[in-house]
Amino acid sequence: QVQLVESGGGLVQPGGSLRLSCAASGIVFRFIAVGWYRQAPGKEREIVARITRGDSTDYADSVKGRFTISRENAKNTVYLQMNSLKPEDTAVYYCNTIPLVPGYWGQGTQVTVSS
Repeated sequence: QVQLVESGGGLVQPGGSLRLSCAASGIVFRFIAVGWYRQAPGKEREIVARITRGDSTDYADSVKGRFTISRENAKNTVYLQMNSLKPEDTAVYYCNTIPLVPGYWGQGTQVTVSS
């Protein structure tokens, strides 16, 4: 049974930083592409960053230059380093495989950017 557990969210002021973690069980992240997704209130879920099997990375234009996705194979964990946070980054953040599997969604982690 695959389980993805997101953590690291919180309340941060504009310009601040957070590092999100996505720990996996039942699946080996190093062999697959993984993405970070987010859903803001009243909006559809969107992908913001992805890392391929070969560790190539890609970002949504809205976060490019501010967010960095990485993986730590020994911990079977994928991270999202978020810098220069803006109020519009406020959302629940999730990780999932690429292509995503609906049954893999975790509870997400709330990120709130506000002064």
